[in-house]
Amino acid sequence: MNLDDLPLAEFAFPGPLRDQLVTAILSGTKTSTSGLVLGYERENEPFPQVGQQSAVVDSEGRPVAVIETTEVRVVRLADVDLQHALDEGEGFTSVAEWRAEHAKFWHSAQVREELGDPEFTVDDDTRVLAQRFRLVQTL
Repeated sequence: MNLDDLPLAEFAFPGPLRDQLVTAILSGTKTSTSGLVLGYERENEPFPQVGQQSAVVDSEGRPVAVIETTEVRVVRLADVDLQHALDEGEGFTSVAEWRAEHAKFWHSAQVREELGDPEFTVDDDTRVLAQRFRLVQTL
């Protein structure tokens, strides 16, 4: 496997949250993730495909693991299920807790800047890319 040929999997922005998420991936507790469909559309970035492998990078931009996508779904924010929230590996115990933390992140200045919309907010109908993956290799 040539890491240079793999797309990068960057979780959150560099810093404490990314470090926490990468640690959860490396320990095997994080096996799902959520992203805004709008972000993919804005960047004209294709959705991950089942079977696709990606190199997970840490806050320093160093590859630390390889993951493989096992499921990709587009769902309304209101339809994210408890199992997905639990499998995010961040200690969520309810969908409401998961949603509150994700809304806080998606309403952050960094995300709003990335989306080019300083007033961006999520609601029940916001489309979310719910992705499952498995850890293939720790680097």
